[in-house]
Amino acid sequence: MDQILTSSRVPAAAIASFIAEALAKMGLPAADADKVAELMTEADLTGADAHGVFRLPQYVRRLRAGGVNPRPHITVTRTAGATALVDGDNGMGHLVMAQAAATAVELARDCGVAWVGARRSNHAGSAGVYAALPLVHDMIGIYSVVASANHMAVWGGAETLLGTNPLAVAIPAGAEAPVVLDIATTVASYGTVKNYRLQGKQMPEGWMVSSRDGRAITDPERSPEGLLLPIGGYKGSGLALVLGLLAGTLNGASFGRDVVDFNADEKSAGDTGHFIIALDIARFTPRAPCRASTPSACPAPSAAAAAPTAPRMACRWRPNCCCSSIAWRWS
Repeated sequence: MDQILTSSRVPAAAIASFIAEALAKMGLPAADADKVAELMTEADLTGADAHGVFRLPQYVRRLRAGGVNPRPHITVTRTAGATALVDGDNGMGHLVMAQAAATAVELARDCGVAWVGARRSNHAGSAGVYAALPLVHDMIGIYSVVASANHMAVWGGAETLLGTNPLAVAIPAGAEAPVVLDIATTVASYGTVKNYRLQGKQMPEGWMVSSRDGRAITDPERSPEGLLLPIGGYKGSGLALVLGLLAGTLNGASFGRDVVDFNADEKSAGDTGHFIIALDIARFTPRAPCRASTPSACPAPSAAAAAPTAPRMACRWRPNCCCSSIAWRWS
């Protein structure tokens, strides 16, 4: 893999235009290409740079090889008052989840809460981007997905049966920054490992171990022989398992040994499963008091007292993002 030795700043609009043009050449309708480009650029702008334009070459390869349907017929089946299931027809995961989020918001307006699952989808990028979509509607968003490759073992095992299966939660706070938590269930996501490899950087110990002898791997070039370690030991492994069942098995999507490794297989359909929950805060507390209390109850990391030796959490402040507010993020 070629390594990036220098960096330069590029306008976000130029990146989005570049992504949209590339995807349109792969057969996506212009509106769909623009939507995917918007969500990919948003990932970069909110700090999830392993899920933005970095992913474009991989998406192009899968589209070219027939692993992704460039013109899907995405359908929504409303299964009850507050639930629905989206069939992505093997389209780009960004389009599938944009539809799922819109459906969740629509149902939550009527019912106060909605759970929408998705199947026959593909990699959709940053989890936090989708959890944040209900924010503009004064709703809490909760999102998870079965990762598009298995890189973690069930606790105590050596076979890669689990993905990095992320969890993202976004909570509105009015004019202040919403609280956006976006975490993989592994210490580091595999996209971050790939990014380190691209930049020729060594990984810290504690991210990955060899599946053969359990020793630490710090060279990202050796990542194919390694296992990503879960957050919190057995707790992270258990969380990845539960999220996989909810996003995959519950929706009739792939999980465990059935997951297609989209890093190694460019021709097979992904059959990725996701879920998103939208929760209308007005059903629990008036919007204004909730907006006013969130910043004071939980101040931004930069304003909170820090332990002398504790590392600071990543904090991203960006106006005019897709949730029409400023966001801070832990990841």
